[in-house]
Amino acid sequence: MRRAILRAAALGLGMMAGIATAEEPFIVVQSTTSTQNSGLLDYLLPGFEAESGIDVRVVAVGTGQAIRNAVNGDGDVLLVHSKPAEEKFVADGWGVERLDLMYNDFVLVGPKSDPASVKGGSDILSALSDIEATEAVFASRGDDSGTHKAEMGHWADAGLDPTSASGEWYRETGSGMGATLNIASGMGAYTLTDRATWLSFGNRGDLEILVEGDPRLFNQYGVILVNPERHPKTRANAGQRFIDWLTGPDGQAAIADFRLDGQQVFFPNAQ
Repeated sequence: MRRAILRAAALGLGMMAGIATAEEPFIVVQSTTSTQNSGLLDYLLPGFEAESGIDVRVVAVGTGQAIRNAVNGDGDVLLVHSKPAEEKFVADGWGVERLDLMYNDFVLVGPKSDPASVKGGSDILSALSDIEATEAVFASRGDDSGTHKAEMGHWADAGLDPTSASGEWYRETGSGMGATLNIASGMGAYTLTDRATWLSFGNRGDLEILVEGDPRLFNQYGVILVNPERHPKTRANAGQRFIDWLTGPDGQAAIADFRLDGQQVFFPNAQ
């Protein structure tokens, strides 16, 4: 009931502002890079666009930047993966409602030589503690993305602050996941990555998955309509239609059908 009321309010505001009309059949989605780099959006969007006649224009950046862009009104829909930041976005009035969309997981990758001896483990906190103790090189995105936020949370849960060793064994790339994996490959460094980007990454070199399976590595994605009360130019009708499709049977089935190397890498869980 609450979801229906929020949706109705958003659509009402959209119609009052004269937005998302047939004359403007497109939306801008501020999205995390993993949905773009993995090929998921390229797989999903043609189905929605053919059904709706709405063109989806994607801005793929880290979660932190995507949220800042949406706060500035530079988008209609937010699709990211940092639930605390998403909930704050809604609580602060920038979004109408946050909905679970899908999940996958993070993995710790590193060189086959494994100088910190973490291979085969399933405890990310123990692995990070071993990396810190041995001062093995770790490449961090350092970009306020969802992956970076998750990584910093794990360091904090392990009682560690790797930024005190910034520029030494802890290297902050300030780059996206693909670039950070390239740097890790070149340096023989450990890094945390979402599984989808890892599976789509071609320049692995000596890197391999060393730690996986810890429940702490769960990676939830959410989708939010930008609040037209804050940004009247929001294409609320078209944006909500996209969200309804993603969280409905067709979108959820398409997410489940997407494969990389024959593996399902995103698992729909909209309710």
